[in-house]
Amino acid sequence: MPILRLAIPSPLRRTFDYLPPEGMTGEEAAGLRPGIRLRVPFGSREVTGYLLGLRSDSDQEEGKLKRALEILDYQPMISPGLLQLCQWASDYYHHPPGEVYPCAFPNRLRKGAALLGTGEPGWRLTPRGMGLPPGALARSPRQAQALALLQSEGAVTTARFGEQGIRRAVLRTLQEKGLAEGCLLAHSPGEVVVRPGLALNPEQTAVLRSVLQARNGFSCHLLEGVTGSGKTEIYLQLIADCLERGKQALVLIPEIGLTPQTLQRFEERFGTGIAVFHSGLGENDRCRAWESARDGTARIVIGTRSAVFTPLAQPGLLVVDEEHDASYKQQDGFRYSARDVAVKRAQLEQCPVLLGSATPSLESLHNALSGRYRLHQLTGRAGEAQLPSLEALDVRCKPLQAGLSEPLLDGVGTALASDQQVLLFLNRRGYAPTLRCHDCGWIAECRHCDARFTIHRGQRRLRCHHCGAAERLPQACPHCHSNNLIAAGLGTEQTEGFLRHRFGDWPVFRVDSDSMKGRHAMQSLVAEINRGRPCILLGTQMLTKGHHFPGVGLVAVIDTDAMLFSADFRGEERMAQLLTQVAGRAGRGGERGRVILQTHYPDHPAIQAMLSESYHAQARDILARRTAAGMPPAGQLILLRSDCVDAGIGEQFLQLLRRRVEPGLPPQCRLIGPLPSPMQRRAGKFRSQMMLTAPNRPSAQAAASQLVALAEELPAGRGLKWSIDVDPQDIF
Repeated sequence: MPILRLAIPSPLRRTFDYLPPEGMTGEEAAGLRPGIRLRVPFGSREVTGYLLGLRSDSDQEEGKLKRALEILDYQPMISPGLLQLCQWASDYYHHPPGEVYPCAFPNRLRKGAALLGTGEPGWRLTPRGMGLPPGALARSPRQAQALALLQSEGAVTTARFGEQGIRRAVLRTLQEKGLAEGCLLAHSPGEVVVRPGLALNPEQTAVLRSVLQARNGFSCHLLEGVTGSGKTEIYLQLIADCLERGKQALVLIPEIGLTPQTLQRFEERFGTGIAVFHSGLGENDRCRAWESARDGTARIVIGTRSAVFTPLAQPGLLVVDEEHDASYKQQDGFRYSARDVAVKRAQLEQCPVLLGSATPSLESLHNALSGRYRLHQLTGRAGEAQLPSLEALDVRCKPLQAGLSEPLLDGVGTALASDQQVLLFLNRRGYAPTLRCHDCGWIAECRHCDARFTIHRGQRRLRCHHCGAAERLPQACPHCHSNNLIAAGLGTEQTEGFLRHRFGDWPVFRVDSDSMKGRHAMQSLVAEINRGRPCILLGTQMLTKGHHFPGVGLVAVIDTDAMLFSADFRGEERMAQLLTQVAGRAGRGGERGRVILQTHYPDHPAIQAMLSESYHAQARDILARRTAAGMPPAGQLILLRSDCVDAGIGEQFLQLLRRRVEPGLPPQCRLIGPLPSPMQRRAGKFRSQMMLTAPNRPSAQAAASQLVALAEELPAGRGLKWSIDVDPQDIF
């Protein structure tokens, strides 16, 4: 009797062995294939397990092996390639396999439910309905109309009934009478419809040809193109070729906010057959999209980070747009990078992967310059558009109103009067970051984090942007009972109020996670902006990620200085990326745009670099300095964190781990810490961390394996949790 090796959802870094269900013969069990789901007992619960393989023996005591309760699928739900990808991700990120394999399934299937089935919801006649004579429902005209439609066509989509004015209540009545029943009307992928693309310039043509030449088999391409250079058009034409070869394309985007704009452009070019994945979808919608991608009905899959694990019937091309974006890195739980997983998946599926960005990450740039990736460049904007002019506005000694200087306000007024749109960037939501008592100096601080409350004046609340805690906005100081409370600092709410007062004749749109709530909020805003009417856009990073606003003539960064002094070694890189992306929203139409950087430090080297050098040059300078210091991407970094209600227990755990592991580390690997995290207390837990630096990936992986093995052996104190982050993007 074969033994079933399963991945079980649990925090344990191991697989589990089970016997086949009661009544199953050895021959039947031998026919089970990896990729199916089973219902199994686990402790006091029943959970969904994922079959990884069959074994003739077990590491566990055979007398203690439990039996699986039920086989949920008799055909694999995911391909061998996707199973292999999950195993690689579990090994590389040193994460429990039982928390990795479920990533390849929608939540409905993780719960053990059956497939919904792909196709369009519809209705068909029951045997009784088929035998009903015409005119039998004459007293109910709508029922008679629905019955006649079903008798003439056999099966009809729910949408078609709606077009005929027949409501669902009528169909449900027919169902109650036993005359009709709901069904799914299956549809095949059919013939691909590819509408003509835009004419390419010589640079775009060269990139397209180069990628197409490598389309048969694995290759990784980095497309470094300035903002507005036409990277998306290259994606579309590569996808058109992929579809014409009978393959599917997977496109990753960094934010949900980009989905409506991206989907609209893809539908205009390719019509239907597009599946969308993001966290805003309902459980059943996500499952149907997953099934359509798995069976090949969806020819194009567009999604955010988690879509990288979507099954594809015929994978032919992977695209990672805005590949530098930090949103591709999961920051808790299974801490994977969707960009890096996409590259590995393309290698396993033997298809090309294209990473695109105006501001490539130093990791991707390092791989391209060392020959691992193929580098392609677009140095000019597509069509007649020109790159914007940049200028630093020295605000020293100048009065500021809601963070805005008078010269900037004059520029905003001039742009609006010239029928242009204005984009103002302020990466701080809320009204103000600090509430202070002017009499005694009290500051409103979060009780659960080492952080101050942010004032949200519209909600009359104080909110912590780290743990989500909230309190009512006080009317008086809780210490001295003074009413003299002042808001210190700047946020988008405050600036919005001033702009509405100053520029009352023009609409002001605030774009941040507080204002853009609801599934269609961003879609409605983009549609309004793209009408081209003069307006002011004020927002956070949500405005900088790949949006195409052709009417924007002026872009201004209100508080450039907030990005200048970062404690993170990646701070300089991220500032250059963010400012370049913000600036890239200007002048994407016919006229040349203008970009203003408000600063108290116009002579700062980073500001001067933005004004005089392209991101291409800045990134290579930063990369050279990182390489000289042995920092990522030239070296490897791994972070081990502890979280505990008692700060001492977490730090003692890491200290003991360091003493145990340090003597056996590979050469040139170093441990730093343990030290308190830069924000030590968060959500009521004290955080400590220890960093491992390594000269190369094999050494880093060997050291990480030792760290994890020893950490699992150490006794964990009360309430202690620890985690490992391979290639961390956030060291805070």
